[in-house]
Amino acid sequence: MSKLYYTLVSLCLLGMSLPAIAAINVFACEPEWASLANELGGERVNTFSATTAFQDPHHIEARPSLIAKMRRADLVICSGSELEVGWLPMLQRQASNANVLPGKAGYFEASSMVERLDIQENVDRSMGDVHGSGNPHVHLDPARVLIIADALAKRLMKIDPDGENIFQQRLSDFQQRWQKAMEQWRQQAAPLKGKRIVVHHRDWVYLLDWLDIEIAGALEPKPGLPTTAGHLVSLKKSLTANPAAMIVHTTYQNSRAANRLSQIINIPVVELPYTVGGDENIKDLFGLFDVTIKKMTSVLK
Repeated sequence: MSKLYYTLVSLCLLGMSLPAIAAINVFACEPEWASLANELGGERVNTFSATTAFQDPHHIEARPSLIAKMRRADLVICSGSELEVGWLPMLQRQASNANVLPGKAGYFEASSMVERLDIQENVDRSMGDVHGSGNPHVHLDPARVLIIADALAKRLMKIDPDGENIFQQRLSDFQQRWQKAMEQWRQQAAPLKGKRIVVHHRDWVYLLDWLDIEIAGALEPKPGLPTTAGHLVSLKKSLTANPAAMIVHTTYQNSRAANRLSQIINIPVVELPYTVGGDENIKDLFGLFDVTIKKMTSVLK
């Protein structure tokens, strides 16, 4: 037989003798956490996102396919702070996977790792769709993402001790690249400092807080409630007296109210991606902030 044959056989036998690395199955409630898990885990994680940038993460159907994914998950990563309260508990019950329930190592709640904004006391339904434990959209603050990344890397090490060195190396690499990117984003966003912006929902609290931008108003009269004609009249009055630089909404929010207010008070509307995948150029968390800041600053020009 030829030397090539023996070479191929030897390679096959060598491959069979090497132990396969069982990747951690990560069930991410939102794309941003799937992206972060990939940054930190590399080939040692197999990630799945239950939602996309074109879906409101507050309102997701607990489909059988999601139940099956959670049943096989080793780690569930969610924003928390009641963002997924309408669908996550049902998935957890139906999946019957005790390892990914709250309090277990296999459940990671990102917002609980950082200080939260908009914490409310004595919450009731008259206030709208308010999260009593704080605003859950923490992924839109790069500084908080750094803290969450450190905590998530430690959780991956706990679940997969054999990968500790790899997780630590990838965390260090991510931290260096992220801190450098944060400096660039701050410089690029400098013209936005002190500006006033109208939001659709309070999705952007963390980003605007980080960039020192003021929320001039919200299209929702109360969180989660649709815009009304009366509310637009009220916004017109306040914005005429104290103008805003732009109106922003996410890829999954209806633009009708934003466009109507724009016509009334003649300020631009900007659709922002909100999370990974919200724009064709956004493949990871770095791209999310690159595109978001570029879109916001381009309006000022």
